[in-house]
Amino acid sequence: MSKKKDPGAKAAEEATGRAEQESIRRMLETLPATVFKDRGAFLKTLKAATKAAGLTLAAPIQKAILSALSERDETAEICPDKDGHPEPDPELRDTENVPLSEAIEAFFEREVKPHVPDAWINTANRDHKDGEVGKVGYEISFNRYFYRYTPPRPLEEIEADIKAVEKEILEMLREVAD
Repeated sequence: MSKKKDPGAKAAEEATGRAEQESIRRMLETLPATVFKDRGAFLKTLKAATKAAGLTLAAPIQKAILSALSERDETAEICPDKDGHPEPDPELRDTENVPLSEAIEAFFEREVKPHVPDAWINTANRDHKDGEVGKVGYEISFNRYFYRYTPPRPLEEIEADIKAVEKEILEMLREVAD
């Protein structure tokens, strides 16, 4: 949709957009029907097809194509970011509660690494007060420190209350029925 106010300019811009969409669609039809397990290999193939079609794709359009033609695959190659580091998968993100007296790295090696060998610590996530990796917090069990146990009422008392309420309801129904 064009945001131009002039009807002629708006129609021209929309026609140009439709023509670009059609040329992109034709270019996508030339892609092989191969399942790519490596995003880099797919991007090379996409760029070659784009060049062969005489197109240049803006970054948002390339990202939209990549998003539309791809899905999460556990067996695929790990996707590197622009710096070559493994790209984090938001679906696998997890947090751990580490005791204050223990080093994060030691806890990670003992409790996490044996179960998830390719896990890593996000060192960019730092506490705003001490500047160390991870966020410092405290867990206070309010039930443990403030809860006072009060035993439930005796079963006979509860049963008597239920029978009294049943009697009231039956009387109300009789009044409505009469």
